[in-house]
Amino acid sequence: MSDEDHAWHEAGPERLYVITGGRTGEAAKEPLDLVTLVIARAGPAHGMPPEQAAILRLCAAPISVAEIGAYLQLPFSVVSVLLGDLLDEELVVTRSTVPPVADMGLIEEVIHGLEQL
Repeated sequence: MSDEDHAWHEAGPERLYVITGGRTGEAAKEPLDLVTLVIARAGPAHGMPPEQAAILRLCAAPISVAEIGAYLQLPFSVVSVLLGDLLDEELVVTRSTVPPVADMGLIEEVIHGLEQL
């Protein structure tokens, strides 16, 4: 098998299927997007799958889901399944970078108050 054939198999769909056990990214209980920050609560454990161990090492400092995928050369769908497992085991925590939407009533009251000035 040539190096090109080996590289294709390493990035092939069979490998990704094995990594996720055939599951999709919808398994995560918490909503994840590309800019969600992930922080490890613990280091990798002995016998942990290598991809999950790599995620825990990368997440020693806050890092986005997009960066994790880029460093590990894995698609978002695979990373989200792996993060879902780590979230279930409470080995990582996530933090959304998107601020919550403000109450429209409050915004209208502020605008009305400013108009009164």
